[in-house]
Amino acid sequence: MSDNLGNEPERWNHHPGQVALNPLFSWPPRPSAVLKWYAAYWFAASTTTLAIVLALVAYATLLPPLDRMQSWGVGWVAQVWLANLVPHCTLAGLLHLWLYRWKGQSAETKFDPRDQARDNGTFTFRSQVHDNMFWTIASGITLWTLAQCLTFWAMANGWAPVIHARENPLWFIAMFPVLVVWSSFHFYWVHRALHVPRLYKLAHALHHRNVNVGPWSGISMHPIEHLLFYTNFAIHLVLPSSPVHVMFHGYMQSVHPVFSHSGFEQLYVADRKRARMGDFFHQLHHRYFECNYGTVEMPWDRWFGSFHDGSEEATRETRARKTQMYT
Repeated sequence: MSDNLGNEPERWNHHPGQVALNPLFSWPPRPSAVLKWYAAYWFAASTTTLAIVLALVAYATLLPPLDRMQSWGVGWVAQVWLANLVPHCTLAGLLHLWLYRWKGQSAETKFDPRDQARDNGTFTFRSQVHDNMFWTIASGITLWTLAQCLTFWAMANGWAPVIHARENPLWFIAMFPVLVVWSSFHFYWVHRALHVPRLYKLAHALHHRNVNVGPWSGISMHPIEHLLFYTNFAIHLVLPSSPVHVMFHGYMQSVHPVFSHSGFEQLYVADRKRARMGDFFHQLHHRYFECNYGTVEMPWDRWFGSFHDGSEEATRETRARKTQMYT
């Protein structure tokens, strides 16, 4: 795609320019750009580093020891559910209050000019926010917890390989970026499958009620979609990992969507930019549907012909592809 965005910026309240993908896969190589990219993901405040912090805190305070998870019990399953419920709802709730209820930064860097839908029969309870909260908690956090508990149970019974940081520190550290790459790969293909018309109508359409997304939209999905989405925890049955990695894996897939679906590119507090938030790459997917199925971390969409770079040309190509798919 060219850098010429055409008239596409006029369709948005805030258009951040051409979408950038991970420069690791650029040619010719751009080592300085690669270093800056990964420094922003791993050595600066980001959803990835926040997921690591939450995983370490949960492991130290709430997560039961593995030997207790050899047998199923309401107590330890409830502890894992709370370890997921509390941070997710706190982050999504506070971000929603700041951005949409209190209008803390007005429309500064807001992609879509519209507000969250109210009194709209498309949504459960006729409210976009209440709809998203219900499906996030009742289905999302519950099935995410179930997937983790199955993994912990397998680890505790010797059916999944377990490592410890002291015994294998290099692999312990390497497993974090491995999980990021695996999740990107898995998400792309599950997401593409969910856009097959029959499966889309059955399940994925619920998530796509959110054309104009908000913090609670991130994991607001149909239970069938959640079941497919959380099959990515199966990697822990193959590659050696620890309970910390399992918690990180869950937070990465929940905390990042809270921010990437915020609807704003940047977080401003006291009139100063505090953090990068929204993901315009995925915002384009919610508006145009048949594009950007994956993440910016891996160039799956570029390789398989579904990349929208934010230009008018890409919008025309996406609309033509959508027409072809649904006729």
